[in-house]
Amino acid sequence: MGGGHGNSKDFGAAAYWDARYSSSSHSTGGKDGGGFFDWYQSYQALRPLLRDCVPTSSRVLMLGCGNSLLSEDMVKDGYEDILNIDISSVVIEQMSEKHMDIPQLTYMQFDVREMSFFEDGSFDCIIDKGTLDAMMCGDDAPHGASRMLAEVARLIRPGGIYI
Repeated sequence: MGGGHGNSKDFGAAAYWDARYSSSSHSTGGKDGGGFFDWYQSYQALRPLLRDCVPTSSRVLMLGCGNSLLSEDMVKDGYEDILNIDISSVVIEQMSEKHMDIPQLTYMQFDVREMSFFEDGSFDCIIDKGTLDAMMCGDDAPHGASRMLAEVARLIRPGGIYI
C-alpha cells in the first residue's frame, strides 16, 4: 500500500473512531466475541506490571479507552476509580451504557490533546494503551502527540505514573 499521507487513516480524528464504533465491522476480532476489543494485550497479561506499579486506590485516567475491557477487568481486580476518556462520543455512549452499574468506572468524551477541564495533578496514574501510537498516525503528528504528552505531564500528580 502506498505511503502517501492521503492514504492514511486519521487515527487522531473523532470522525474516524465514530465511524469505526458505529459500524459492525469493529465487532470482529474481540476476544470475548461481544464486539469489545483490546489492542495489544489483555489485562491478565498486564496485571503483574499494573499491580506492581499502580495501587488499587489510585485515581486512574485511561486515555483513548475505546471499547477495551481493560478498565472493567481492573475494577473486577479491585481498582476503585477509573476515568475513561475517548475522542469518540459514540464509544463513550456505548461504554457508559454497558457499565452504568459499575460506579468505579466513569466515561467522558475528550480529546487527549486538550484536557483543560481537569486541574493540574488530578490523577495518580495515567494509562495509555495505544493512544500515543494512534496520535502519531494522525494528520497533525507529531504536534498532536506532543500536545497529548504535555497534557499527561500536567495531569499527573507529583510522583504519579504514566504507563
